[in-house]
Amino acid sequence: MVTADLLSRARAGDGEAFRELAESHRRELQVHCYRMLGSFADAEDAVQETMLAAWQGIGGFTEERASLRTWLYKIATNRCLNARRAASRRPARKWDMSQFQPPVPTPRDEAVWLQPFPDALLEGAVDRASAQKLHAREGVTRRSDRVTVRGTANEPARRTDEPRRQGH
Repeated sequence: MVTADLLSRARAGDGEAFRELAESHRRELQVHCYRMLGSFADAEDAVQETMLAAWQGIGGFTEERASLRTWLYKIATNRCLNARRAASRRPARKWDMSQFQPPVPTPRDEAVWLQPFPDALLEGAVDRASAQKLHAREGVTRRSDRVTVRGTANEPARRTDEPRRQGH
């Protein structure tokens, strides 16, 4: 909860007051940015940029317009969108691929690549009920230390530690 005292101290330049206001939102902002960018490192960069922009713009924040959480999410979303736009504008590097075999094409219903988000950082980021709904929707279940992925309409179920068969 934002207290008037913390907010006024942060506006006056008190870094500890700002940290106390914003730090409780860092983990959920990391997950939000990770979902938008698909890379843990890029998400960390976006959260860092979000916190810097929030620190620099705390003078313009008013509780009458939005909650601190909403304001931070808006900044984070804009930072992520800017990062995605910047990545799409960069020219592709020329690589000599003549020595490599082309990979097997990825089926349309499977994500090309999504960097894993460290489990240790997910602790407390979402409540258990939301996590269970997400696992059910995404088709992922945990059994001890192994993860099982349910099959799609085009592919039977397989364990993540099993090699992918050619032709699927």
